[in-house]
Amino acid sequence: MVTAQLIQVAVFLAAAAIAAPLGRFLRMGSVLGYLALGVVIGPYVLGPLYALDDVGKLLHFGEFGVVMLLFVIGLELRPVRLWAMRSAIFGLGVAQLIATAIVLAAIGVALGLATGQALFVGLALSLSSTAFALQVLEEKGEINTRHGRLAFSVLLFQDLAAIPLIALVPLFALGGAKPTMDISAAVLAILTILGVIVAGRFLLSRLYRFVAATGVREAMTASALLTVVGVALVMQVAGLSPALGSFIAGALLADSEYRHQIEADIAPFEGLLLAVFFIAVGMSIDIGVLVAKPGALLAIVAGLVVLKAIILYLLGRRWRLDSAAARRLGLVLSQGGEFAFVLFGAGALQGVIDQPMANLLTLAVTLSMAATPVLLLIDEAVTRAFRPEPPEYEMPPGSERHVIVAGFGRFGQIVARMLRARRIPFTALDSNIEQVDFVKRFGSRIYYGDAGRLDILRAAGTDKALAFVLAIDNVDNSVRVAELVRRNFPDLPIYARARDRIHVHKLMDLGVTIIERETFLSALELTRRLLRGLGLSPAEVKRLLETFKRQDEKRLFDDYKYYTDVEKVRANALTAAVELEELFARDVKELDEQVASLIGERRDDRGSNGSARPDE
Repeated sequence: MVTAQLIQVAVFLAAAAIAAPLGRFLRMGSVLGYLALGVVIGPYVLGPLYALDDVGKLLHFGEFGVVMLLFVIGLELRPVRLWAMRSAIFGLGVAQLIATAIVLAAIGVALGLATGQALFVGLALSLSSTAFALQVLEEKGEINTRHGRLAFSVLLFQDLAAIPLIALVPLFALGGAKPTMDISAAVLAILTILGVIVAGRFLLSRLYRFVAATGVREAMTASALLTVVGVALVMQVAGLSPALGSFIAGALLADSEYRHQIEADIAPFEGLLLAVFFIAVGMSIDIGVLVAKPGALLAIVAGLVVLKAIILYLLGRRWRLDSAAARRLGLVLSQGGEFAFVLFGAGALQGVIDQPMANLLTLAVTLSMAATPVLLLIDEAVTRAFRPEPPEYEMPPGSERHVIVAGFGRFGQIVARMLRARRIPFTALDSNIEQVDFVKRFGSRIYYGDAGRLDILRAAGTDKALAFVLAIDNVDNSVRVAELVRRNFPDLPIYARARDRIHVHKLMDLGVTIIERETFLSALELTRRLLRGLGLSPAEVKRLLETFKRQDEKRLFDDYKYYTDVEKVRANALTAAVELEELFARDVKELDEQVASLIGERRDDRGSNGSARPDE
């Protein structure tokens, strides 16, 4: 028995290890990779070979990954930001649920379902998959886009709505049974949520502060896991969604100084359990139902996906998304959700729908989940296919005694404006065609070209230029251009913009020495104004800023010796902070002594004058 269980664990770990890299390699995403591997190791393919246990238990266990996912998302959303999202949560969320449920229920009635059955099915299918949608958005880097935030708002409202829906399943039964949630249960649910909020607000931060003081890393990890498991357990006992409880707990810790540590500790468990969940969804695909009723099944899946996508697209446009973003919103939420599994199971048990219909609809939801990443890939391919081809790069006419400006964003434009004011000729290059077209309207001398191509640099007369201004925002592209210019035009001085310290060090590797960090000088200037506004004298402010700048630049060059060694850089940062504090203290002490000495001299002068002129 132990051997069989170990074999099952090995199979799942192998699937989790292979699926994501394989999905990324085939450009279909890790989620689709997990689903495909789930089908392969499921009960209808390889399952009998390794004595597969009940897939339902595995799916239930994997749902804890969704709980952890909501906890991590909660950590990223401070309560203030969550309150700011209330319009999308209760506006767009309510509109999506009602509109989708009504349309699907009307279709159900037209197909011969009773009104209660049709409304139940419509409400269950109107819910989307939190795990699938958020994972796909995160994987594609769209979670922080506006349509990504709106999608999250809809999913959060659906999680809230699923709780009463599950409780009210008997209302939809043909017999009209009484709902299982009475007034006392509703009060218990509200009190449980309030209890989680109060405990999270006043106890969790103190718990983590105590654990962190011990310095035991394993205890911090255990505390993070205990938070998720404990809140999920409390919510489940109260008949509520564990995912909702974990999200609330995460949101309450969003302002904690331990947020990043907690997130780092939780992330490996969250990723692995989500993988188990997606694999279990793939394993739960019932090949028998698929073979028995392929036409009906595909019709349900297609109808569900198309209708939800259209409704969400229209609502997205109503919420002022552009066409492309609204389309992404519709596709990413077009599937059925995990709560549909629970609702259809409860519906079959309570007599709302029969078991064959529940099996058919459950499989349709599973296939709609699998369709989501495929539809997004198709959307991306179609977008690329119909995107107009960029024109050929321009070959700027060569000039003499001019300045090359590579990158014509906000930074490069300021440089160019100053050059134009002094009538110093320049040639600007940028690889963003929209940016080039916009700037050209104002008469600027800018050309559409990649500064990382030697032929374009030669055409721009780089060999006869006075200087090369490297104002490219992307770090990798900036380093690539710097390397090309340094190799082919070694005597040309490069004036570079850097995003951060690591960017500075990479440019220094190439021999670039004239470098300005894009936020450094502006931060110093703002600090100067701040200190003056706080009442410090101009002399003291000047000394403070000069001390900081001198020390920071010293540390910048010290870090360069080993900037690829993270631990050494961290240690040097701590040492530099102590040195800087000592320098500040020394400067303040010296300034105080100078002021005291000056006051003493004035008193002496006043005293001698007083004795010479007693009449004063």
